[in-house]
Amino acid sequence: MFRPRLLITSLAIALGACSPQDPQATTSAALAQQVILPAYSRWVDADRTLAASALAFCQGQEDLARARADFVAAQKAWSELQPLLVGPLAEGNRAWQIQFWPDKKNLVARQIEQLLDGGAPIDPASLAKSSVVVQGLTAYEYILFDARIDLADAATKARYCPLLEAIGAHQQQLAEDILARWKNDGGMLSQLSKFPNERYADAHEAIAELLRVQVTALDSLKKKLGTPLGRQSKGIAQPFQAEAWRSDASLASLESGLVGAEALWNGTDGKGLRALLPSAQKALAGKIDAAYADARGKLAALQQPLGVLLKDDAGIQRLNALYDSLNTVHRLHEGDLAKALGVQLGFNANDGD
Repeated sequence: MFRPRLLITSLAIALGACSPQDPQATTSAALAQQVILPAYSRWVDADRTLAASALAFCQGQEDLARARADFVAAQKAWSELQPLLVGPLAEGNRAWQIQFWPDKKNLVARQIEQLLDGGAPIDPASLAKSSVVVQGLTAYEYILFDARIDLADAATKARYCPLLEAIGAHQQQLAEDILARWKNDGGMLSQLSKFPNERYADAHEAIAELLRVQVTALDSLKKKLGTPLGRQSKGIAQPFQAEAWRSDASLASLESGLVGAEALWNGTDGKGLRALLPSAQKALAGKIDAAYADARGKLAALQQPLGVLLKDDAGIQRLNALYDSLNTVHRLHEGDLAKALGVQLGFNANDGD
């Protein structure tokens, strides 16, 4: 018997299957799968290399230059990840375990020396119970780069190596745990790809969080440059307040953070936040593209370390120009882009700093 109601239902299902997917859901899933997850995977690889590097260096199978290069690679991978800190890495104090910055009172050096003077055995298990100040990349950098630590001296190397190895192992374990949480059933990869779920009622909530995290990271880039520039200290430069100042990796870290933020904007194959702007917002898209290009260009033109640039007026002038460029990128995202995407940003993690 012919049943019109059944036919209508079948047609509705067929049409629903062919209907275009929510652009925000498509963008969220594409960013999760093609931008964010690969960045987390690169971070894990860098930390695996770091852990192996610590062991090889301490066993005399790797020289100090190689160990330092492996640290810089891990630092850059972490910096690139910071504009993408959604989910478990942004929770439970985990980010502090990776890097303790700003270190306004030189706590890293003080607490490392106190820990080593205590005489207790140091291994990954004991380190996990210690302060976050001594668990992360800033502590690792202190051991490898501080001018007062002569690792060519056998006794000095023997003093610091157990902690170096423990930090490397701790970073690898933490990174692998975060990546596993991302890939687990119902983890962040799934939550950013299929809606609704227990974290996001719809794709717009996911896009809003991605933009909030990106805006916070862009604000942090300004802080990482503005603090040593003396923007908060009446123009008096504070070179020892820079991120990764001992390794002269401050500007490289800044560049990696900008790369991570721009990856969220562009996406892969054009499937980023930029794709969500309607054609009427073509001018805004062009402004943001130009702002990123300007900041990248100014960074690339700085051929000297941050500490060197801070020593003369010409260097400071170039750094201030870079700061202004980063500020433009930040303000365009915080104001114009948020408004265009209908996102209420509220407070960010840097408010009150």
